[in-house]
Amino acid sequence: MIALDISKADFDKGGGLICAIAQDRLTLQVLMVAWMDRAALEETLASGEATFFSRSRQTRWRKGETSGHRLRVVGATLDCDGDAVLLMVEPLGPACHRGTVSCFGEEAAPGIGRLGALERTIAARAAAPSETSHTARLLAQGVKRVAQKVGEEGVETALAGAAGDDAELCAESADLLFHLILLLKARGLSLANVTAVLAARAEPGR
Repeated sequence: MIALDISKADFDKGGGLICAIAQDRLTLQVLMVAWMDRAALEETLASGEATFFSRSRQTRWRKGETSGHRLRVVGATLDCDGDAVLLMVEPLGPACHRGTVSCFGEEAAPGIGRLGALERTIAARAAAPSETSHTARLLAQGVKRVAQKVGEEGVETALAGAAGDDAELCAESADLLFHLILLLKARGLSLANVTAVLAARAEPGR
């Protein structure tokens, strides 16, 4: 059951509907926008599966009921006016009916969201290991080996920063970020644990 005080939702303003925005919880990419009546919102909160209201067909529909590309809802927040709800989701396939990750352009996980997409890829390869996967092979060698790789990549990044060109520094930084996320995974942690520390450090007076 997703926690949300539904009594604060203002359905009257939109003629019985509120706007629903689905955002990928890892990449923070906006995936789609749809509409919800009270019953659709209640069903979403109870089931953890995004359910919307079709204005053209005048009926409720659950995302992915035909395609299988569901949106697993992990959090929901109303905006300040109560006439829109932000759904934090785990997409199980493309969100757009055209087959793209998002309904807003064709680019997947733009900008800093690429780190969240990388974390998801690492988790998938860890769950289904393959002999051809560098990620799976490294994880199989254990935490110490992954930690050693982070150290090696850290040194290479520092050397590139001191004496390399921009392309080399960016390439080494990419390697470092990959292995750092891999180390977090090996320890049962994620980027969310790191960003929580950053958020705490950003509090006034810190």
